[in-house]
Amino acid sequence: MAVAPSAHAQDDIIGALLDAQAPSVAAPVAAPVVAIRPVVEAAPKWVSLYNLHTDEKLQAVYWENGTYVPDALDALNKVLRDHRTGDVAPMNVGLFDMLTDLHSKTETKAAFQIISGYRSPASNKLLSERSGEVAKHSLHMDGKAMDIYLEDVALDRLRAAALDLKRGGVGYYPDSKFVHVDVGPFRRWQGS
Repeated sequence: MAVAPSAHAQDDIIGALLDAQAPSVAAPVAAPVVAIRPVVEAAPKWVSLYNLHTDEKLQAVYWENGTYVPDALDALNKVLRDHRTGDVAPMNVGLFDMLTDLHSKTETKAAFQIISGYRSPASNKLLSERSGEVAKHSLHMDGKAMDIYLEDVALDRLRAAALDLKRGGVGYYPDSKFVHVDVGPFRRWQGS
């Protein structure tokens, strides 16, 4: 947009022209460039669970409009509670994100079958005493691990998909028919 010069500036320009000199006119100040980014709505994230011990089913949108949904997280935590004691603890949301990614990777149509979600210290101690395959300081006690399987996906394919994500631990238990996933350091192992 051009700005009209002031009367004094006009006199200077006319005078310079009469004297055959190049006028000195200040360059217009450019308006700042503002990058406009379109608002992109991220798709909601959801997960579908079936707890084998309590027979509870839940499909929940746990993330939408750029944030986690507290009521959905509370409902998921309840379904993933320690079925032995009834204790409920907050599960790490990274687990739900992992399940969402596994759902996409495997193209499953089924709910994640939950063998174990949260474990109270008392339940973990009991299981650890019964089996050498249960860690004494399991990430299940911190709400950072789940033992899962899918009815419509081969167990070795579920394990491969979890390993492809390269986040957290992946334990493969072919005899017990589940895959352990957690949000701890990336590692892998095989049990029975």
